[in-house]
Amino acid sequence: MPLPQEFHDIARRVNNWGRWGPDDELGTLNLITPDVVRAAAATVRSGRRVPLALPLRHDGVQTGLIPGRVNPLHTMVAINHEPFGPGTVATSDDTVTMGLQAATHWDGLAHVSHSGRLYNGRPADTVTAHRGATAVGIEKAAPIVSRGVLLDVARARGADRLPPGHAVTPEDLSAAEELAGARVRSGDVVLVRTGHLRHYLAGDREAYAFPSPGLSLHAPEWFHARGVAAVANDTLTFEVFPPEVEGLWLPVHALHLVEMGMLQGQNWNLEELSRACAQECRYAFLLSAPAEPFVGATGAPVAPVAVL
Repeated sequence: MPLPQEFHDIARRVNNWGRWGPDDELGTLNLITPDVVRAAAATVRSGRRVPLALPLRHDGVQTGLIPGRVNPLHTMVAINHEPFGPGTVATSDDTVTMGLQAATHWDGLAHVSHSGRLYNGRPADTVTAHRGATAVGIEKAAPIVSRGVLLDVARARGADRLPPGHAVTPEDLSAAEELAGARVRSGDVVLVRTGHLRHYLAGDREAYAFPSPGLSLHAPEWFHARGVAAVANDTLTFEVFPPEVEGLWLPVHALHLVEMGMLQGQNWNLEELSRACAQECRYAFLLSAPAEPFVGATGAPVAPVAVL
């Protein structure tokens, strides 16, 4: 179905095209200024490090729901090989084949287009078969080191996990912000916990894949108003799935990546972080989450770490 007027109205309100110049390829990562990074470093108190990435494994989160997005296939290409002759130092090497968005990852700005356009009005056909994304590729993303804020929506609603199909609204985000006791501010990276990853961690990949809670069509306006630099969550599809509006597929992807120029992350493991934040009674921390700089890629794996 054509994109409805409601989508176009929201798109107009959150659009950042031209905000940082006609040639900009960073989008909202421009909001992570040196002052933001210095303030983020000041949040470190205990030095507790919490990993947020899922292990890269052949039986990962992908079930075939997204064609071609394969779990990591790990192969040894050398095992205790002595390249300089018998009795010399031996080496082992390996290789991997995987979808760049198969596990914990960032969606880059070239991942989604609508109406023939990418972020900042670039033509969608700048993504090509042989060179990939010739503009706004994931390698153009600035190193993502900023203040992270966990918005634990599940905990704020008194639940271990949100039910499938729950659309995380601006009201949900505000309630989680109140629980956090830390107002989201310009340049922050927001992590939205639904608890849905618990299905995968318990061994049920199908329940994790579909149906799923996720962000509402109206959440982008909340992030835009706060000046958020990037958003990640603990689901496969990021936004609520199936969609709120029948036939309107991936509208949040289009609003974030195309209209706002804002990276979004999926399959982040926020369970240990949820416990750590509750124990330390604070939900803001230093977050390090640079994307792997695959040239021309529309997304990339990431191994984020929260430092409390």
